[in-house]
Amino acid sequence: MPKEVLEAGPDLGLVIRAGSGYNTIDIEAAANRGVAVANCPGKNSEAVAELAMGLILAIDRRIPHNVMELRKGIWNKKEFSKARGLKGRTLGIVGLGQIGRLVARRALAFEMKVVYSDIVRNEQMEQEHGIRYVPLDDLVKEADYVTLHVPLTGETEHIINAARLDMMKPTAAVINTSRGDVVDTKALAAALKQGKIAWAALDVYEDEPGANDKVFGLPLAEVDNLYGTHHIGASTEQAQLAVGEEAVRIAKAFKETGEVLNWVNKR
Repeated sequence: MPKEVLEAGPDLGLVIRAGSGYNTIDIEAAANRGVAVANCPGKNSEAVAELAMGLILAIDRRIPHNVMELRKGIWNKKEFSKARGLKGRTLGIVGLGQIGRLVARRALAFEMKVVYSDIVRNEQMEQEHGIRYVPLDDLVKEADYVTLHVPLTGETEHIINAARLDMMKPTAAVINTSRGDVVDTKALAAALKQGKIAWAALDVYEDEPGANDKVFGLPLAEVDNLYGTHHIGASTEQAQLAVGEEAVRIAKAFKETGEVLNWVNKR
């Protein structure tokens, strides 16, 4: 929803983002035209947390590679019996919002150690679940898995960059199910190819294809130790139903009362 699209709707009063992130909407241009922008936060959090844990498991057990070998008619138990295991490994969560907290609880169920970095400390989570706050640079040095759950802002763009990738363990992995631009993917591809880190798993990408595109032409597709999904983090039946219900609730309130629920560009 760029400025040009907003200007094409002279009677437009409300834009609803059927999800939490609204970086694809020019919210300032909308505000300047008197158009309210609302979102549906938290309605797909469980789905994203589930995918993040699924990607961590896929890396540890090399599940996609297992499947590819079987489809080639190759039985390679010796090669795929080298998993390190998750118990006792350290998961570093960047952004302990709603999704980050759900990931933490799931990781603790696997008996992982959890550290986190955020602009705000969550002392309740620390006390109740035994997780630790650490500065971001310390997190990337300590973690076996670094999982990202932050919105895209000026401060979070390329929060994982070449310098921080250099700090990570050579056995470590990066998981990104938040926004593509929070990871410098050129630096990530180089780090993977050079063995600076062992793995990455992405659901989102810089310059990713549109929803109707059929070709994935990014160089990341050629990196063998990178697993990727098709920006499906929020795409479960449960999550889509919850988001749809919230969008209807927002639209109904606006139509009947003029109230804007979850108003993100209010002035």
